[in-house]
Amino acid sequence: MSSLASSAHLPSKWRLAMPIYPVVIFLAVFFLVPIGTLLGLSALDSDGSITSEHYVRLLSNAVYLKVLFVTLKIAAWTTLITLLGAYPIAYLIATLPASKRNSLIIWVLMPMWTSFLVRAFSWMVLLGRKGVLNELLLSLGILEMPARLIYNFTGVMVGTVHAMLPLCVMVMLPVMQGIDQNLVKAASTLGARKGQAFWQVYFPLSMPGITASGLLIFITTLGFFITPALLGGADDAMIVQLIIFQINQMLDWSFAGAIALLFLITTLVIFYFYDQLFGLSSLTGSSGNQKKRLINSMGKHVGNFILKVLSAVCTLLGRLYNMVFPLCGHKAQKEHSRTVLWVCSLLVLLFLCLPVLFLIPVSFTEDGFMAWPPKGFSLQWYESVLYSEEWLMAIARSFIIAICAASLGMLIGVPAAFFLSRQRFSGKSALLAFILAPIIIPNIVIAVALFYLFSKLDLVGTMTGMVIGHTVLTIPYIVITVMSILKTYDVRLDQAAWTLGANKRRTLLHITLPIIKAGLIASFMFAFIISFDELTIALFVTGGEFTTLPKLMWDGALLKVSPALAAIASLLLLFMTAFILITEYIRRRAKSSL
Repeated sequence: MSSLASSAHLPSKWRLAMPIYPVVIFLAVFFLVPIGTLLGLSALDSDGSITSEHYVRLLSNAVYLKVLFVTLKIAAWTTLITLLGAYPIAYLIATLPASKRNSLIIWVLMPMWTSFLVRAFSWMVLLGRKGVLNELLLSLGILEMPARLIYNFTGVMVGTVHAMLPLCVMVMLPVMQGIDQNLVKAASTLGARKGQAFWQVYFPLSMPGITASGLLIFITTLGFFITPALLGGADDAMIVQLIIFQINQMLDWSFAGAIALLFLITTLVIFYFYDQLFGLSSLTGSSGNQKKRLINSMGKHVGNFILKVLSAVCTLLGRLYNMVFPLCGHKAQKEHSRTVLWVCSLLVLLFLCLPVLFLIPVSFTEDGFMAWPPKGFSLQWYESVLYSEEWLMAIARSFIIAICAASLGMLIGVPAAFFLSRQRFSGKSALLAFILAPIIIPNIVIAVALFYLFSKLDLVGTMTGMVIGHTVLTIPYIVITVMSILKTYDVRLDQAAWTLGANKRRTLLHITLPIIKAGLIASFMFAFIISFDELTIALFVTGGEFTTLPKLMWDGALLKVSPALAAIASLLLLFMTAFILITEYIRRRAKSSL
């Protein structure tokens, strides 16, 4: 009887896990297999025999370990600075009325519609020895000689933080919007100062968004190669650049696989301790088995200590403020705090929009290269784009690939995010790590691995191959973003619907999805942007058969930094802004007609 019962119970468990099957199968076929094949080359010599020579060479040379350390250092500093810059503006947006909130979101998203490559060239012009910033500081007498702002660690930080800030804000925002503001008000009525109420009530509730953002920023920055290559110096080379050098210049695929494996192991170890310390598995909707956490108690004590320090600092600042402004009442103090928040947010927005605002006037220059100030006024660069079949076809392909990849990623990733958030099972953290692996491993490694696989499946140089490759990259962002949203979702709403007679399908369609709709749209937009701006997959998978917009821009930038790049960036910015405004207008009309 027991065997019959267990066999009858087994199919129900398999059916319950159906939402996770598509993402596991997809990533196993198009990520795990090709990556495993590439890494397997690291254990083979030129004759195909098993050898450890590549690992001996890797570990015996301190240069490679130094580059790995530099990569981790850049990712860590980028994560810290980005979180500090993104939190105030995310908090401001979350506490604003809907009309003002949407306007600020457009300004935050503006840089994301501009290619990484174009933004890097913009910073080169803005921060160069004869750039806009140095010329301004020299003319004001602040500097006596030009400051070295690029081709060093500072330049890398500017580029990476600028690239990661919008993503960080948009990942934090759904979590912050789900926090009930009445909780902070209740703490104030019980005697807590405004700063204490924020640090002890609001800030802990926003931690899921912070941990999700921190993880995405850290592991995404690890795979950067455009920004450090253009804005960094010789001491700022990242490990992805070493892998690219071994593949493109040395044609040593085995040693590149050895570097990639070392990088992967290091990242997974960091990922594990990040999970243990900050409770990343809490994003899945459960606290996990506390007894099995290696440093769970340590993480708890560290977190409580940080909150206490922040609360104490905030209390001290509040007392100093009361001493400086003794006549200000509670209302005046609240207005001053809001003013400081607005000033900080506007400074972050200025930093985000500076390269974009610089590109627009440069696109009308008569010169044949990007420089400041632009000379004259001409539409020649817009004409060269709009009357070029090559540019138009590249734009169309990139849009089609991005829409297909984002749609397929949502179709596969959203059910997986629901399953991971709402089901408890052993190995959940390991499964989450597997799903997030495509953003841990550098895109160049994935691109080369997919080239191996697609060459056997006749998918090199096809739109299908591009969509599959981009979907591999978009799925992790979708899953982690939706999971952070579901973390703040009140499941009692679903339970109430069930008790009133609604089945799970009707509850999902009429309760759950409408409530988290804003987060789902944000997830789709992330996936679309990631796919639209992806370059490394196109460098290999297109096989020279066709080109996408990032690849065409890359090819043009290698030959000449033409103002046509600024023109295409301005056109994309105009189109995307109009698209967001029209979408918001249609949403409001539909809401008002209900």
